Order: sequence, then structure tokens, then C-alpha cells
Amino acid sequence: MGFLDDLRGKSGKSGVLEDERLASTDEGDHERFSHYVDKNKITESAVTGKPVRALCGKKWIPNRDPQKFPICPTCKEIHARLK
Repeated sequence: MGFLDDLRGKSGKSGVLEDERLASTDEGDHERFSHYVDKNKITESAVTGKPVRALCGKKWIPNRDPQKFPICPTCKEIHARLK
């Protein structure tokens, strides 16, 4: 498993903010990134439909495949500092 795989939330560690989802913007989705979000919040959002908040502060309802988009640079930087 490589470094990028770990950043994309595939390390299998629990309790670490490392899961991600695509952020949708009101400006036509032109700012598409995968963001880091607490895994429990992703599950809660899937059940309740409530928005999640990424490490960078972005708030949205996850609904797309994060593997298709680049990682948010701000989330990536914050996540690196948490390790």
C-alpha cells in the first residue's frame, strides 16, 4: 500500500480523519475535490442526509465517487499535520 493510498483513506485505521468525499459547490461544481471527513460522519450523513464538514471547512452532502477527483490541498495539508 502506497503513500497516496493511505491519504485516500485506504489504510484501514479507525478513529483517524482520513475518509473523503467529493465537495459540490454552488458555482456549477467547477471546484471538485475529494475531502477528508471523519468516517463516522460519512455514515451518519448517508443515513440522515445531513451535510458533513471536511477538515478544510467545506460543508456538503457526499454523493459522488471521491476516487475520480484530486484531494483538496487544504485538507491534505491539515491531515499531514495531524499525523
